[in-house]
Amino acid sequence: QVQLVESGGGLVQTGGSLRLSCAASGLTFSRYVVGWFRQVPGKEREFVGCIRWISALTYYADYADSVKGRFTISRETAKNTVYLQMNSLKSEDTAVYYCTVGSRLTTNSLEYDYWGQGTQVTVSS
Repeated sequence: QVQLVESGGGLVQTGGSLRLSCAASGLTFSRYVVGWFRQVPGKEREFVGCIRWISALTYYADYADSVKGRFTISRETAKNTVYLQMNSLKSEDTAVYYCTVGSRLTTNSLEYDYWGQGTQVTVSS
């Protein structure tokens, strides 16, 4: 059974940083595309970034324009955990953040297969 568990959310001031974690059981991240999305109440789930590792040092990644240069996806293979490092946080980054896995590098949430339960990030100004 596949399970994704996010953690690391919390309250941070504008300009601060947070690192979200997504730990997987039942699958190995290196075989999938890993995506991060976020959602605020009343709005659709929004693409944040996604990544596919080709090798230990080679990958394809895509990020939303709104987070490009501030957010970075990485992994710790031994722990089968993926991270979303978020720097220079803004109030508009406030949302519930979800990790997800799929087979295609895509910004479309409908094309991902498994989802975590989400973790709340609140950026205060």
